[in-house]
Order: sequence, then C-alpha cells, then structure tokens
Amino acid sequence: MTNHPRSEFPDETSAILVSVVEIHGQEDILIARQAGRDAARNIGLGTVDQTRLATVISELARNALRYAGGGQCRITTQVAALTRTIVLEIEDRGPGIDNVTTALTPGFSTGGGLGLGMSAVLRLMDDMIVETRPGRTMIRAQMVRHT
Repeated sequence: MTNHPRSEFPDETSAILVSVVEIHGQEDILIARQAGRDAARNIGLGTVDQTRLATVISELARNALRYAGGGQCRITTQVAALTRTIVLEIEDRGPGIDNVTTALTPGFSTGGGLGLGMSAVLRLMDDMIVETRPGRTMIRAQMVRHT
C-alpha cells in the first residue's frame, strides 16, 4: 500500500489559475465578480452557483478594499472525473482580523453594516479557511460540485 499526500483539490487531475484581479477600487470588484462567474460557467456550474460565487467575491473583495485599501483576487478551477471545483483566494496586506470566530458570527460588524458578510460566505461556499495576522489576510473559499 502506498501513501499519497492529501491533495488540496478532491480527486485532483490539474488545477488551472483562471484569473488574478488586483482590487484597488469598486470597478475592480465588478471585474472580479465577472471573472468568477465566467470561471464557474466554464467548468459547467449553473447560474445559482455562479451567483453564489459572485456574491462571495463581492463580499470578500469589498472587505479587502474597505479594511485594507485593496488586495488581490485569485480564481482557480479544477475539473476531475467526479468533481468540478472552484477556489477563490482573496488576499490583502491590511491590519488582519482581530477575532476570526467573532467575525464569522452572524450580526457581527466592525463597519456598521448588518454583519452578514463573512457568515454568508461561510454558508455559500463548501469550505473556507482564514489565515490572518497584521500585514496579511488570506481567505480561501472552495466550492465543489459532484458530476
């Protein structure tokens, strides 16, 4: 029996970096949203998943812009025999998130909003990892659909 290292992608064949969008203003958020929709459509995800992904990109990119002055959105896709996966990474160089658990709590907001953003991202995606410290926050969210 051979041990294989666990892949970041389920039943990985190959991952393709589809898009990198620098987030410096509101128009960049729209570009990133469209890139996410296009990537999802190109791997066969339906309009509901395309909309979910666009919503997640809006929320995370807006947070990077608001709290860190901008960041980068990376979209990667992977198509395998049994799954279609899209991975979204939003990275910024801001102050970091003080308490990730609290930030993921519905109703919590440091910006005066409804506090539904980060908790909605968690609900809309299949998996989410938050790496944060002063000077760097990277949120990696993944959507996996079985074929």
